[in-house]
Amino acid sequence: MIRTLRAKFIIGFFIIFLFSFLMLNQTVKEIIWTNNQNIVTSDLVGLKNNSNVYVRQAFLINHFTNNKLYFGQMAMEMVNDLNHANGSEVSAYTVDGVLLSSSDKSVFSKGGDDDLKQAIGGKTAYNITYHRNKVTVFFSYPVVIEGTKVGILRFSKDFTLLYEQSEQILDTILYIALAIFAAAFLFSYILSRHITIPIVNLTRASTEVKNGNLNVQIHFKRNDEIGRLAVNFNDMINRISSQILTIERERDRLRELNEQEKRFFDNVTHELKTPLTSILGYAEMIRENGEADRKFFDKGMNHIVEESRRLHKMVLKLLEVSGRTDRGNEYERIDAEKILQDVCDSMSFRAKRYRKSIDCKIQENLLVYGQADRLRQLFINLLDNAIKYSTPHSEILVKSELVDDEISFIFDNPSEPIPSEQLSNLFKPFYSANLIEKEKGSVGLGLSIAKSIVEDHGGTINIDNENYHTIVLVKIPYLKEEKSS
Repeated sequence: MIRTLRAKFIIGFFIIFLFSFLMLNQTVKEIIWTNNQNIVTSDLVGLKNNSNVYVRQAFLINHFTNNKLYFGQMAMEMVNDLNHANGSEVSAYTVDGVLLSSSDKSVFSKGGDDDLKQAIGGKTAYNITYHRNKVTVFFSYPVVIEGTKVGILRFSKDFTLLYEQSEQILDTILYIALAIFAAAFLFSYILSRHITIPIVNLTRASTEVKNGNLNVQIHFKRNDEIGRLAVNFNDMINRISSQILTIERERDRLRELNEQEKRFFDNVTHELKTPLTSILGYAEMIRENGEADRKFFDKGMNHIVEESRRLHKMVLKLLEVSGRTDRGNEYERIDAEKILQDVCDSMSFRAKRYRKSIDCKIQENLLVYGQADRLRQLFINLLDNAIKYSTPHSEILVKSELVDDEISFIFDNPSEPIPSEQLSNLFKPFYSANLIEKEKGSVGLGLSIAKSIVEDHGGTINIDNENYHTIVLVKIPYLKEEKSS
């Protein structure tokens, strides 16, 4: 597919350059030929005007009244004079096209006579002929004296030099254009390779990654966008590899925990089942026999007491294990800023799902004396409520700052108005309000749990609703540095 892309680059550049070259060449040629025609026309107009002046002066000087007869008599002299004066071959004809005199008959016999035929019809015309790299213009027009057509003058003028210069100009422009377009095409070809070759390598690398091979690295010594793309690709592969390793470790750890949990459950079940079975058996036998067999009765009661004590010890050990787990969450010196920042980052993905955003303005070094897991749960609950119950496409403000030895945590989100009588009940367990319960599955424990966590940390929590904004304010005592030692 990338080879097709490279071919598209080359073919596209070639078509563009070829079309541009042909258009330029044709345009320049049209301009030069039009300019040549204008020069020829202007030159012939001047030739006609000069010859007309000469003929009129000749007729005026001799005062001839029979214009046609005089034109025939003076044809040879007129042809010779105009030939010397203009440097062009000249022929004189009657009004019917009969040749009277010519400076060189062989010249006029080589070209066509279209111009002469139009002059016989009373028109001025010229005809361009090309013969053996020679360009000759035949120009004919009727001579009119005092409104009467007395004859026809025909000129043959050489414009070879003009057209040779035009051809030279065209050739020069052609060669220059070819050189420019060849250089541009070569540069475009090199540029296309410079772009497509890295894309080929990236495609191959991405195919390897798709097939499960993450031991792929791309090295481009470039400082442009493709170079940065290669660097980002390598970073992405490294991060994916790291995440996969983390997932594999967590998977193994989870598998081990599941196995431990299963073994623990099997052991506890077995240990509890044995004494219970024994107790149940002796109890049923005693219920059937009563005190008839005193020796068996005493033995059974002693066994029931011993097994009951054994069960009691087992329960105490289980509670001890549970208590040991709970002691892992003892109060300690905690930086709440890092916990809140981490929660904001993780909850931003949930906000995007609701088409909302989170703006975090968190002060650094917010030290408190508490439990990290419970503080995290507090921030998650409050931020989750702000996301769920804010207006569509809104921005949620999360702000923390140190004020008078207390850390203030502010969760501000745009929302619909909440009646004041409902605000005081929001922290009650299982409280249900139509304005608040918008998400299916909510049972109203989030704010109640949040309040419990805040109070356990010696703080306060308040909720307010004004100007279409719901603001939750949490205050927790600040742990000064000297007290943390």
